[in-house]
Amino acid sequence: MPKSPPLKESADSRQSGLDAWGYLARARVDRGRVEAWLPLILSAAGALGILPFAIMRFTEGNWFDGVIDTLLIAGIVLLGWLVYRTPRVRVAATMIAILCVVGVLSTVYSNGPQQIYWAYPALMAIFYLVRPNEAILLCLGMLAGLIPAYLPNPDKIAAGTVFITIVVMCAFGYAFSVVTRRQQAALIKLATKDPLTGAGNRRALDAKLGHIVAKRARKPGKASLIMLDLDHFKAVNDAHGHATGDLILKSLTEIINLRIRVIDSLFRIGGEEFVVVLDGEDKEHASHLAEQLRTLVEANELVPEQEVTISLGVAELVPGETPLEWLERADAAMYRAKRRGRNITSLAS
Repeated sequence: MPKSPPLKESADSRQSGLDAWGYLARARVDRGRVEAWLPLILSAAGALGILPFAIMRFTEGNWFDGVIDTLLIAGIVLLGWLVYRTPRVRVAATMIAILCVVGVLSTVYSNGPQQIYWAYPALMAIFYLVRPNEAILLCLGMLAGLIPAYLPNPDKIAAGTVFITIVVMCAFGYAFSVVTRRQQAALIKLATKDPLTGAGNRRALDAKLGHIVAKRARKPGKASLIMLDLDHFKAVNDAHGHATGDLILKSLTEIINLRIRVIDSLFRIGGEEFVVVLDGEDKEHASHLAEQLRTLVEANELVPEQEVTISLGVAELVPGETPLEWLERADAAMYRAKRRGRNITSLAS
């Protein structure tokens, strides 16, 4: 069965640890929970860890390193605030990761190889801030930049130890980062996908509708909903069993996924209730698609010697409307279709 397109909220192994905070921000995590404050806690810890060194650099007249440390502090604080306030942190995170590399190289070249210890927390930060493949590239850049600083070192064993430990740390960082992102993706999928059909669940629908309503408030445009419900589904379950009912739900999901666009989204919000979200489409196009879905379901023999049909309600987003109001209008239109005899498409007023 074709899978519905992944939600934008989902993560995968190519994402960074910071993307998890973006998901939490979009999901509006309760500000009373410690998880919501972790970005600020981590950024404050990083900034306070570097602050004494920045003060010491300026006190000693080492302005170059002092400025680098100050930029790192400012960047870490800004990044923590951005993550706390908004999920759009990609550019800021990349800039801070690059600054970590520059900071390590500059302090090693200006204060000597003994400053290499800063490379290790910098590497940890890089694998957290950016995606695994990008982190590896930055690590390789750091290693390449450190080679000229260690070539004149007469203690080849010490120099080799530095490079080997950095390589090993990069390998472990990459492996841990990839595994963590995959686990993250699995958890987000469990939180946003219906386990039977693979369609989005009610939580994912609420997030999608909220995103569309907010987007349309900024930039006017069209968006429509199709709410559909299997007719007499309880009678089908009673006559053929719940296993057959589950197969019908899966087949219905397959039919819908085959017909809707890649940019459209399908959600299962109840036992036999589904919602199709059509961003960018008016009610005329949505109504045409609804009729096609109704005809396809009626034409497919989902259960031998048993007619299976659906009733549908279509609602176009009205300016100023809340997600709940929009959904309720589609729901009312669908139940109006049921009252009119079922196997009908009804437009919301």
